[in-house]
Amino acid sequence: MRMNIVQKILSATSFVLLPLLAHAGAVDQLHDFLKNTRTLKAEFSQAVISRNGRKPQQSSGTVAISRPGKLRWEIVKPYPQLVVGDGEKIWIHDPELQQVTVRKAGQAIGSSPAALLSGNNDLEKNFTLKDAGEAEGMAWVDATPKAGDSGFEKVRLGFSGGDLKAMELFDSFGQTTQIRFSKMERNPALPATTFKFTPPAGADVVGE
Repeated sequence: MRMNIVQKILSATSFVLLPLLAHAGAVDQLHDFLKNTRTLKAEFSQAVISRNGRKPQQSSGTVAISRPGKLRWEIVKPYPQLVVGDGEKIWIHDPELQQVTVRKAGQAIGSSPAALLSGNNDLEKNFTLKDAGEAEGMAWVDATPKAGDSGFEKVRLGFSGGDLKAMELFDSFGQTTQIRFSKMERNPALPATTFKFTPPAGADVVGE
């Protein structure tokens, strides 16, 4: 289950902090975000809900992104876990297991939702985008991957009061990942060290 959460982390980083324009549809907001946002950071809470509806698996932490291709998604509670992308490689560090998994960025992200943020602005090449109306006090956009092997059926993003407040990821195994964002900042100055990672001494490094 923990590795499933890590895969969702890679995907979830693509949709954070999209701005809401007063008279623009959700799809237009996504395009505007990619055009005008260079960096961002926020706090998040996340719940993974299984197909059988058992008690959700909860986690929380922080996220930072620098386009193109750099990200840092850090789970603080209940179990520390860190994902760092430096533009060339993706590093996944599990302190409890003393393990680091490293992959080429293109292989790790590919046509997953993360490509919407860290890739270029040609969204319709890999995703079908559509406005999904309003629900729960938010305006929603759906992003459906065109590739059959992305691992996701759909991603929904909810906007309220000028910010992205909610994201829901529906994977191919019937699980739903719900993410809520807070303390959002667009285009903050982020130190270069934010997106650098060196495996700690003694860690088992697996992959590239």
